[in-house]
Amino acid sequence: MSDHTPSSADKAPRKTETKSAAKSGRSRSREFALQGLYQFLVGKNEAADIDVFTRDLSGFHKSDSVHYDALLYGCVEQRELLDALIVPLLDRKIEEISPIEHAVMWMGAYEFKHCIDVPWRVVLNEYIELAKSFGGTDGHKYVNAVLNGLAPQLRPHEVQADRAKGIVRS
Repeated sequence: MSDHTPSSADKAPRKTETKSAAKSGRSRSREFALQGLYQFLVGKNEAADIDVFTRDLSGFHKSDSVHYDALLYGCVEQRELLDALIVPLLDRKIEEISPIEHAVMWMGAYEFKHCIDVPWRVVLNEYIELAKSFGGTDGHKYVNAVLNGLAPQLRPHEVQADRAKGIVRS
């Protein structure tokens, strides 16, 4: 018999621990901003009130608070402009879009416009994944179509370069 007592280092991590630990601060900030924008769209709450509430949520300290601020306040302040970018790509009225998909599209459009340090394909992937996690059954497909339509408008040089390399189909 061994006297060895298993330590926490000997135990295999659970899948949820590994997945959660792997999330970047920016990914977490997107999740919190999505929750805040949902409160804005559905509850008609003020951004400042949403911000105070959200910062008290479990796990917020692991998020990129600067990115969260940019997304929450930026999307609220620029909502008309963001809607104007999104609406031409919709096949229905903006009021018929789920609040989750609406918020995700706002955030994707906002990042395309203002977060140039984040590659457009990363922006696209992050928001498709958010829509899969929080949206309706096929909402991520709708988000994908709209954001894929916006990318060439808002990041033309980046998208063109990827197409030239064969990374993205036209």
